Amino acid sequence: MRKSKPKKRYILPDPKFSDILVTKFVNYLMRDGKKSISYAIFYDALAIVDEKSEESGLETWKKALNNIYPAVEVKSRRIGGATFQVPREVRPEKRTAFGIKWMIQYARLRGEKTMKEKLAGEIIAAAKGEGAAVKKKDDTHRMADANKAFSHFRF
Repeated sequence: MRKSKPKKRYILPDPKFSDILVTKFVNYLMRDGKKSISYAIFYDALAIVDEKSEESGLETWKKALNNIYPAVEVKSRRIGGATFQVPREVRPEKRTAFGIKWMIQYARLRGEKTMKEKLAGEIIAAAKGEGAAVKKKDDTHRMADANKAFSHFRF
């Protein structure tokens, strides 16, 4: 067991929108420490979203993330030799992490040519309430609902 909790790391807001959530998203998007490229991809994707939708790119992105955030998850819990999928509520920090990870993961799997186009497509789809990331959230909720009977095993 740890002696003390690790200190919370605070991240700086991004230069264009002064938003911490944007920086967090860019950090998840980043590969091989190429943060400037990651920022360029994100800002270009928001520009594409801006052209294709009537709302601003940042507002559409935030709406898309809210559509992806899960409320419940299932955790495996071993009781008496059997493993149960126990539904639990998701902490707010974990919700944002799941939402961001799923959006980037399913954007990377899309069929468009460049990453900015893939990300823009996933943002637009998620803002409408469709797309693979929203489907992942719905599947997670459905699994938690199916295992509601084991919620008394919560810890």
